[in-house]
Amino acid sequence: MATTHAMAGLAVAALATLAAPEHAPVLAAAGLAGGLFPDLDLYAGHRRTLHFPVYYAVAAAAAVPVAALAPGAWTLAAAVFLAAAALHAASDVLGGGLELEPWRETSERAVYSHFHGRWLPPRRFVRYDGSPEDVVVAVGLGVPAALAFEPTVQRVVGAALLVSVGYAVVRRRLPRLVTWLVGFAPTAVRSRLPERFLD
Repeated sequence: MATTHAMAGLAVAALATLAAPEHAPVLAAAGLAGGLFPDLDLYAGHRRTLHFPVYYAVAAAAAVPVAALAPGAWTLAAAVFLAAAALHAASDVLGGGLELEPWRETSERAVYSHFHGRWLPPRRFVRYDGSPEDVVVAVGLGVPAALAFEPTVQRVVGAALLVSVGYAVVRRRLPRLVTWLVGFAPTAVRSRLPERFLD
């Protein structure tokens, strides 16, 4: 889930606050944003356009020493953002495939690696987004990470985890709803939808 990726990004930020507690709010924002950023490609080449499992990691590996040598709000935020984005892109391999109903296990595309020039296959440790284990991961990352921050961030985490639980409750019903809605969509709209919504 996007919320699980956000919680993973916040966990990265929480680790960074150990070295720079004075920048905690900026680090929290950078971690949440970096955790979510790759999924901005949801309707434009999802898990390919903004997912760079190798290149984000390389960028983060370069940004972390810069932040260590010149610790400031901008350098620390950049390092946290890139590390969170790298974690997101790499961890998509641990979930299900890129399909509307990933529990059917019909797709062997988890995330595209531009470095390797191919799709990496899903490992399915988390069977699909919104699965019970996905919620467990979100809670397991989000709750401890939230403790490193002020109440505002803790409220954001609480809201995100409520959204996670709500999404998990309805997740397996969503493909049927999407298929039904697509049937009513004008041709101009249908032509812009991701392929998995039309299968």
